[in-house]
Amino acid sequence: MRAVTINDRALSITDLPAPEPGSAEVLVRVRACGLNGADLLQLKGRYAAPPGAPADIPGLEMAGEVVGLGPGATRFAVGDRVMGILGGGGQAELCVAHERVLMPVPEGLSWAEAGGLAEVFTTAHDALFTQGGLRAGERLLVHGAAGGVGSAAVQLGRAAGARVTATVRNPDSREQVAALGAKVVAPGGFEDHGPFDVILELVGGPNLPGNLEALDLDGRIVVIGVGAGRTSELDLQQVMQKRARIFGSTLRARPLEQKAATARAVERSVLPFIADGTVTVPVAATFSLEQAQAAYDRFSAGGKHGKIVLVLSEEA
Repeated sequence: MRAVTINDRALSITDLPAPEPGSAEVLVRVRACGLNGADLLQLKGRYAAPPGAPADIPGLEMAGEVVGLGPGATRFAVGDRVMGILGGGGQAELCVAHERVLMPVPEGLSWAEAGGLAEVFTTAHDALFTQGGLRAGERLLVHGAAGGVGSAAVQLGRAAGARVTATVRNPDSREQVAALGAKVVAPGGFEDHGPFDVILELVGGPNLPGNLEALDLDGRIVVIGVGAGRTSELDLQQVMQKRARIFGSTLRARPLEQKAATARAVERSVLPFIADGTVTVPVAATFSLEQAQAAYDRFSAGGKHGKIVLVLSEEA
């Protein structure tokens, strides 16, 4: 099989043996796989794959068809369309995944959309509801809302009945994010648009002082991105006065039980909205497997709205 591989912090397309599905695993012919910030960090040598995942094949999400079943795998049948999150290995023609982390692909969803769904919507749903406890009627602020996770969070917040404000750095993307259901503002001065009950932090440390200023009493800040910086000064008195709670969350290294739980939560609470069109998967651009370097360059350039996806086949 062909796969995107990382060697000495450089990308290449390599022919590798096909993986074999283990107990309760399935073999998937990958049709599309989304790029995520973790893939870029892995390329830079700053985010190693967790134990059990391919060390040199990036890819934290994919969609495709089941072509083989490991011992004890019963949830899906050969030919089923599936999608899910992975510890790595998604950017290849074939991959293996435990059946419990996979989800069925809703009817009508293209491969590009399905390939860019699992990581961002699982991350956004877990951060907003499991970690942040977002409820109907609350005010939500999403930082960095033009990207994949941000676009997902805006839509999930709106679908849950929250009032959503989003910061978007690129003026060219603001109208598109507003169309998803958010009041869109520039990053500078976002504090003036509060107070907020939940703040989803996708940018990093520099926003933390402003987040605390903009937070309402009993507010929650959920940090899931630190691309602009990992550190910040924190006024603990302000934390106490506002009874603030600050959460941090990642998905990649979670154990199987926790990943399976997030998949079931997405099946229950997100896929129905995908199926009826209430929630969509914005795709900024697609590339072939052979164009992986161009896809990574496009992701790194920023200013996109939605997902960058490698598409291996357009066939249904």
